[in-house]
Amino acid sequence: MSTLSPHSPRRQRKSVYEATTFERRILMTVPLSRDLRRRFRRRSVPLRKGDTVMVMSGSFAGREERVAKIDRRGYSVTLDNVTLKSGESKLKPLAIKTSHLVLTKLNLADAWRRRTLQVSEGEVTPEERGEAPEAAEAEPVAVTPAETKVDEPAASTEDATPAKAPRAPRKRAAPAAPKEEDA
Repeated sequence: MSTLSPHSPRRQRKSVYEATTFERRILMTVPLSRDLRRRFRRRSVPLRKGDTVMVMSGSFAGREERVAKIDRRGYSVTLDNVTLKSGESKLKPLAIKTSHLVLTKLNLADAWRRRTLQVSEGEVTPEERGEAPEAAEAEPVAVTPAETKVDEPAASTEDATPAKAPRAPRKRAAPAAPKEEDA
């Protein structure tokens, strides 16, 4: 018979480690902002791709970004435009724990999510559906040939730096001759 209580830290860590993907979804809930709490009468909601969150702690505190990827295995979230430089000076997405986030805008494009939050179709704005607002769409502007600049000559391909020649395949070294030992 085990002397560990069900609330012991060891058992809590084990339950988080062995959680199914459905349980992990519930564990990765994020608190709503005050405006959303009043609107939906809920304190927290499971996070989804496309939601907009605000980072509350860390070096990116105060940034409001969209969720790009959710990693249920590692209990972390990747946001748009939240990156770090790696050792090779490449930008690498930064994984953030859900405990550092607050939801500011929900992605209500999914009917199932609207139903669970008890939101009618008329209450959802086009921005929340993931659609672009109609007023923000700009018509493409046609450029006439008279408006283009003719004064500058076109750059020729001869002035460009020459391309490197392809590398020749490397030759393998011949195997070394066996050494004869004196007996």
